[in-house]
Amino acid sequence: MRKFYRLCWLAAMMLVVTTVVNAQKQFTLEDLNFGGTNYRNMIPQNKSLTWWGDQLVRVGSDTCWLVDAVKGKEKVLFTLEVVNGWKKVDAELTSLAGVQFPYPDEPLMLVASAEERLLVNFKSRDIVWRQPREKGVQASGWNKKSRCMAWVKDDNLWLTDAQGKSRQITSDGSRDIVYGQAVHRNEFGIDGGLFWNPDGTRLAFYRMDQSMVTDYPLVNVPELDDTTRVIAQAAPEKYPMAGQTSHKVTVGVLDVATGDTLYLQAGDPTDRYFTNVAWNPAGTVIYIMELNRDQNDCRLVSYDATTGRRIAELYRETHEKYVEPQTPIVFLPWDDNQFVIQSQRDGYNHLYLFDAAGRELRQLTRGEWTVMEFMGFDTERKSMVIAANAESPIQRNLYRVDVTTGQMTRIDEGGRGWHSGLLSPSGKRLVDYYQEPTVPRNIAVVDVRDNVQYSYFHAPDPWDGYAVPEYRCGTIKADDGTTDLYYRMVMPVDFDPTKKYPTVVYVYGGPHAHNVDARWHYASRSWETYMAQRGYLLFILDNRGSENRGREFEQATFRQLGQVEMQDQMRGVDFLRTLQYINTTRLGVHGWSYGGFMTISLMTNYPDVFKVGVAGGPVIDWKWYEVMYGERYMDTPQDNPEGYAKVSLLNKAENLKGRLQIIIGLNDPTVVPQHAYSFLKACVAVGTQPDFYVYPGQGHNMRGHQSVHLHERITRYFDDYLK
Repeated sequence: MRKFYRLCWLAAMMLVVTTVVNAQKQFTLEDLNFGGTNYRNMIPQNKSLTWWGDQLVRVGSDTCWLVDAVKGKEKVLFTLEVVNGWKKVDAELTSLAGVQFPYPDEPLMLVASAEERLLVNFKSRDIVWRQPREKGVQASGWNKKSRCMAWVKDDNLWLTDAQGKSRQITSDGSRDIVYGQAVHRNEFGIDGGLFWNPDGTRLAFYRMDQSMVTDYPLVNVPELDDTTRVIAQAAPEKYPMAGQTSHKVTVGVLDVATGDTLYLQAGDPTDRYFTNVAWNPAGTVIYIMELNRDQNDCRLVSYDATTGRRIAELYRETHEKYVEPQTPIVFLPWDDNQFVIQSQRDGYNHLYLFDAAGRELRQLTRGEWTVMEFMGFDTERKSMVIAANAESPIQRNLYRVDVTTGQMTRIDEGGRGWHSGLLSPSGKRLVDYYQEPTVPRNIAVVDVRDNVQYSYFHAPDPWDGYAVPEYRCGTIKADDGTTDLYYRMVMPVDFDPTKKYPTVVYVYGGPHAHNVDARWHYASRSWETYMAQRGYLLFILDNRGSENRGREFEQATFRQLGQVEMQDQMRGVDFLRTLQYINTTRLGVHGWSYGGFMTISLMTNYPDVFKVGVAGGPVIDWKWYEVMYGERYMDTPQDNPEGYAKVSLLNKAENLKGRLQIIIGLNDPTVVPQHAYSFLKACVAVGTQPDFYVYPGQGHNMRGHQSVHLHERITRYFDDYLK
């Protein structure tokens, strides 16, 4: 009888456990995808913070608070309703989001109404300065000292002065001639084309002549509700492919006082890239990193901003493979005659101190790790504040570096995780935003000089109550047998080690990116959780060629993109084969962009390994990719014909055995549709049968709610053919 009751009790307990498990909420793509209707509620909470001098301000859409991190208190600074009620403020503000405090010692906030840009004194409660806002702007840049705004409309450069008077600076802007915007396809750290000197008296700007660049024929399909158009409209993209004619870039300088413009006397710009534009503290000299088209010879050159005359070559760096400048020089705020350069010349990205004549004074950081970001200076301590992965290749920590001694001190809260910093103007205080694999988000305020941290915010787990999988992280050896590669595994929900699971390898694999780090869930993509909920195991490996591991690691793929990466990914497959719960007859692979290239590469080079693949926006043949990126890693098709032929996927179409779906945006200006179309033609010619889906009106990535549709399609494909 006791045995009977015990069995009944055990059965009841099992029912309770089962009920609890089943009661856990299930994710939908509306929860997990960034385009989903519930996505904002499912990401870790954050606080929008900014600095007013060394005082921390939390910014909301309708309220700003002063933050006292030491006491853990906040005090309302002002509200939108109160500001709009001030009698001296005659402009209706709709939001405080984006408010700035540009002057550390003055109670002035920079805000915008629908029509104006305003500086409001929140103590005297009046507007102290106003400037009309521009319409139809492509790019803009405001200088807090001169209060001038440079802006671009219809590819022409304009200037609005502090008195609100606007004037057009250039008149020949067009699709062929572009002013004040990013050039060189946003490579080399370029993200804009307007560069104010410190006091706002002169503006350097890019002028790009792309009249000689071939048009790629993209097409805009009419929207469903467009009753004015019947026929699709041509939307050509200036696209310089590897080995072809590229655009010409020059750098202009506008003198705000006189309105005169001159161009730097840099010579013929057809064989060089101009990047990392910087000014000296006096605002009279411009510094540019000039890189040859082969991208193996980089020179720091100075120019007289008043005449355009070339002054001197201050620094030169060469390498047999490539040199890739990503950041401009920065002058020490306490010494106008010294500046810092970032370089990988010793194998890892580090800081080097130079004088204004170009003499190297000393290397400031060193080690088998990477300086990931320069955030600013602590002027009192004469130190730099940086982010680096000195603790671990998958971590990002914050440090103070003494410019005199090179001593490096970690200043963030907690040694683990992935830290990002927001430094106050003086460098005295720092906001430390960070995640750890089990920490959604913490925020601390750091006293940089005393190295004291004050915990400010701990975000609750937004996935509490949901059926969340286990996230694992580890290392395997690369194909060279010595290099450690980091992986992430997302286990199926309710994982049972006695079962065998279909497995999807998610891959990117290319430069300037990584997939695995010490963020929340080891930086897992939300779609991986969705798939784990559906009974899949996900495996993600950062192969050689990816970022933050040093020059040799990154350059291992030179002139043979995809080859070393595949070798490393297959070592990942070998690892999976050692796990009893992996069904190796049901291996899938998925990736986007470079990851799309890797997906098709793996499907066609190892056709008996991968049963199903989904390739998004894939590169098929690198001779059709853009000059700057393609030639850096592959040289030109003329110089490296064997390499281009080896990595092309066109001659691999006949190897396709498994189910492959290719997905692109019809208007992709990055990996143009010619890649996918040509692979389809190759498949038709040899009789293989990939599937194909296209998103009209979309570019390289699907925007908004269409991303939910995209990931539902990807999921269904694996459900149909792999599960």
